[in-house]
Amino acid sequence: MAKIRVLTIDDSALMRQVLAELLSKDPAIEVIGSAPDPYVAREKIKALNPDVLTLDVEMPKMDGLTFLEKLMRGRPMPVIMVSSLTESGCQTTLRALELGAVDFITKPKIDLREGMDNLADDLIAKVKGAATACIRRGAPVSSPDGARPSVLSSAMIKTTDMIIAIGSSTGGTEAVKEVLQVLPPNTPPVLITQHMPERFTKTWADRMNQLCRISVKEAEDGDSVLPGHALIAPGNYHMTLVRSGARYSVRINQHEPVNRHRPSVDVMFDSVAQYAGGNAVGVILTGMGGDGAKGLLRMKEAGAYTIAQDEASCVVFGMPKEAIKLGAAEIVRPLNDIATTILNHVTRA
Repeated sequence: MAKIRVLTIDDSALMRQVLAELLSKDPAIEVIGSAPDPYVAREKIKALNPDVLTLDVEMPKMDGLTFLEKLMRGRPMPVIMVSSLTESGCQTTLRALELGAVDFITKPKIDLREGMDNLADDLIAKVKGAATACIRRGAPVSSPDGARPSVLSSAMIKTTDMIIAIGSSTGGTEAVKEVLQVLPPNTPPVLITQHMPERFTKTWADRMNQLCRISVKEAEDGDSVLPGHALIAPGNYHMTLVRSGARYSVRINQHEPVNRHRPSVDVMFDSVAQYAGGNAVGVILTGMGGDGAKGLLRMKEAGAYTIAQDEASCVVFGMPKEAIKLGAAEIVRPLNDIATTILNHVTRA
């Protein structure tokens, strides 16, 4: 089986060396070269034809976003962004995902070599996932000025105890956004678990809140679950649904990771199955691995309506594929049809 050929682009010689050492530990990956800036990278891409790029967000001569935008227009390929854990780094990374980057890793603030060693397994998994990603030439890019698509009709939606639970991973920031942006203001409550680190979930939630007609926020312990509101599980915390009488709320905890993830989609889906039962819609979107598949099955067994994104519209067809194999998905739909499918069910219900 051919190795995954990786080109690293970073202005730091130490970072290029560390990335090469870590990735080379996996026999399925070969680091075929490196570049200190996008101009050198452009020539090496032509000469070496890599399968995956790692790209630093901040570089001299041409920043990572500008290079990424040019790359996706001219020669789209899987890109893993290397980001800092600053607020501006979070904003820039989210813009990179809008432009077509598959995923990202975060640089440690101190002790680069030891910090990156701790991220080695995650880095390798993300490179392997990126190598299988579906990269579309000329894919529509979200407008940075916050322009909104047409909203779906809300005429038939009635306030009920219905809960919508959405789980996603690789490619999920854009997939979730595509679903939420067209939901009307009186949509039933939405709970979202997206695999993402601390800080990034808050930045992403704030960004989504600007783009959507429903309110979107990073969940806090005890938040009420309300129509017209979406709550996003904070990075490094599980989010669960609880019920007291007629009132739904969420709890946030740092229990052990599940499926190597915290937040875990399975944890959220399990709680929705327990407390909402048949008054729920479960949606599993693009992502690597199998987190959420068993939880979606438990939701279906509890009477919930369950939806999986189809392979053709996924960036990585991992999580939906596992859910479909288990028989957890009642229906499989392309991404651009999922919001309508949710609302049609809610209206019938």
